Amino acid sequence: MRQYFDSQLKELNKSLQNMGSLCEDCITCATQALLTGSSELGDKAIELEHETDICEREIQSLCMKILYTQQPVARDLKTVSAALKMITDLERIGDQGSDIAELLRHTSIDIRSNSSHIAAMADATIKMVTGSVDAFVRHDAQLAVQVARQDDEVDALFTQVKDDVLNMITSGEKHDRNFAEQVLDTLMIAKYLERIGDHAVNVTEAVRMGLGETEEN
Repeated sequence: MRQYFDSQLKELNKSLQNMGSLCEDCITCATQALLTGSSELGDKAIELEHETDICEREIQSLCMKILYTQQPVARDLKTVSAALKMITDLERIGDQGSDIAELLRHTSIDIRSNSSHIAAMADATIKMVTGSVDAFVRHDAQLAVQVARQDDEVDALFTQVKDDVLNMITSGEKHDRNFAEQVLDTLMIAKYLERIGDHAVNVTEAVRMGLGETEEN
């Protein structure tokens, strides 16, 4: 019985790694589409988000099967509970990546000229998503803590982007509808990136939860 249970946990671990990789690819494609204007990369981000949704449902089903049929002991229960927590945030990371790509389909925004800090913010969020997934794959609580601390950088960049937007508003043509849309789109994209950072932090918390770590560790 334990051998079968261990095989299910291995399957769960592999599925989580796969979903993490899909989310990582999704946000990378979305942010590169943002910075390069590539519609192909934007379409790929949206396609990858659909795949993460499928993966989330499959993992949920596997977790429920484990809980209902195996009656896991405390440590194994933490692993399954952490997996359920983790996929919620991974799915939302995919959603935010898709939201950025969808926005780019309907705007002519030149993000680099509108905000000098968007590129840095995009890079920082990609690093957080990559690091949170790596922390899970490596079962590395210390890396999880390091990634969580990087959220301060993303938050600081978000504040700088808001300053860029204020400068756009005060220096631009106030009755130019296209200009106004670009201002709003810039702020929305920055908010999507900021939320991705928050979800990456939640993933690191799920990693630590699965490893039996606490905030004091």
